[in-house]
Amino acid sequence: MKTTYKITRILSGVAFCVLNSSLLTSCSDFLDILPMNEVVLENFWTEKGDVISVVNSCYETLESSDCLTRMGVWGELRSDNMRLGANVSNNINEILKENLLPSNPMCNWSVFYKAINRCNTVCYYAPKVQAIDPNYSEEEMRANVAEASALRALCYFYLIRTFRDVPYTTQPSIDDTQEYILPALPFNTVLDSLITDLEKVKDDAVRRYYTDDNANAYQNSSLITRGAIYAILADLYLWKGDWDNSIKYCDLVLDQKREQYKEMIDREGNVNNIALFGDIPLILEKPIGSTVCGNAYNEIFGVGNSFESIFELYFRTNQSQQNSWVTSYYGNNNNTMGSLSAPDFLAKDVTQGTNNIFRKTDGRIYESTELTNSRYAITKYARRSVNYSTQNVNSDKDLNLTSSRRSGGDANWIIYRLSDMILIKAEALIEKGAENYESAFALINVVNKRANDVTTTSRSDTLKMADYIDSKASMEELLYAERQREFMFEGKRWFDLVRLARRDGDNTRLISLTSRKYIENVNAIKIKLADPNIIYFPYAKSELKVNPLLKQNPAFDTGEDAELNR
Repeated sequence: MKTTYKITRILSGVAFCVLNSSLLTSCSDFLDILPMNEVVLENFWTEKGDVISVVNSCYETLESSDCLTRMGVWGELRSDNMRLGANVSNNINEILKENLLPSNPMCNWSVFYKAINRCNTVCYYAPKVQAIDPNYSEEEMRANVAEASALRALCYFYLIRTFRDVPYTTQPSIDDTQEYILPALPFNTVLDSLITDLEKVKDDAVRRYYTDDNANAYQNSSLITRGAIYAILADLYLWKGDWDNSIKYCDLVLDQKREQYKEMIDREGNVNNIALFGDIPLILEKPIGSTVCGNAYNEIFGVGNSFESIFELYFRTNQSQQNSWVTSYYGNNNNTMGSLSAPDFLAKDVTQGTNNIFRKTDGRIYESTELTNSRYAITKYARRSVNYSTQNVNSDKDLNLTSSRRSGGDANWIIYRLSDMILIKAEALIEKGAENYESAFALINVVNKRANDVTTTSRSDTLKMADYIDSKASMEELLYAERQREFMFEGKRWFDLVRLARRDGDNTRLISLTSRKYIENVNAIKIKLADPNIIYFPYAKSELKVNPLLKQNPAFDTGEDAELNR
């Protein structure tokens, strides 16, 4: 992991940032100029503003092109949601073909460890600053440490889901005496450490930065809050197999959203674009009084920082960074077909009622894909707005669909939203046992109802409980199908399949689902995917060269790369 903490000494840059701590955002490489002279460091960390600046740089690193692209590639590219589009790079194309090698740049994890080191540095220095700055309260310091701890946990969570076993440390690189050639710790060891860490700080985080009617309320979901930490913990516990704790943290977030909805009702009287599905408030696809759908998409993905958002990376008015994942791979105004497309089985013949994944009334497929030259372009996030009708639909023309597309990379990237909590809770309930299937189905149906514009005054349910609750396999199939429909192209599907394979103890169901997108070399790919180790990425060749304690994933330990481990 030595490359992660590469020493780069640019002393003039250090001096500039130390003397101008308020400008640290523009000197974001400051924390990567490490190890550093102790005097320089101690002179920098003297007041609250220094801590805030470095916390901001932690967010900036996650929003960088290198980091965001890997979130998308690692979480989505190998799944059954994506196939070749137009003008794709060779590195991406090789992953699409399951020809993943340690030399592929997408195996490089350095940007995540860059973010981790910044978070570690905040956690180390914030208490020291609080001890000397009378304007920096202990409550503020604890909130900053909670923020940094949550962002660090998120980074490690991406790493273990992608690579399985990874080097782990919570100590910052701050002087020349520290050794950062570390062995990879097992998945479960890192997972348990993340949970323990967040359990310690969860209640120190800010509950809400602004009221909902404040112009700055978007920061409630663009910065780490207590609810965001609860969401991360719900997900971590799901991967651990601790169903009760996963449900507990989902419920905490759901309760927060119920309270937020009640506040809106009390403040505004009627809210025409949000309604209760069961007892869960969700944004309506078709607001009360409207005749067209698309409202939920427009609020959640078009505008961003919606009522349903829990945590998302913010790009909407950020001119310093752009969401390059969306602009590069989903396409924009100048390029309708991006480098990636959706496979036919996801989107073909939905309006005819013969698609096996989506019913003709399910707006999520119309919002997220577009037929272009016999392929289905991915439009989720790339579209700024979309409007359509799902009444009496028998052909694409009947949708009367209109949309506008983004001309730049100002789409926020959602990490967690309310649907995550609903479906994580449903999955945990299924795994708890048959006595919970009915409750789990009700939660899945909440998400499905909203997408199909099923309200008390419109069409009937599209899901029937009797079709699924006879077996655990059927319930799991329903849950993972709904997750695919709800979160397609959001960087979650491959991780879902990895979680399923880990729980199964083999890759059978992962192979069955993933192979649906392939047209060529299907049998060869199925054979390759049967290796239990291959669902994870290999360590980058560059990391193996500098860290002799890393041992390559056995699925990729061949040829030249095998020599690095001997």
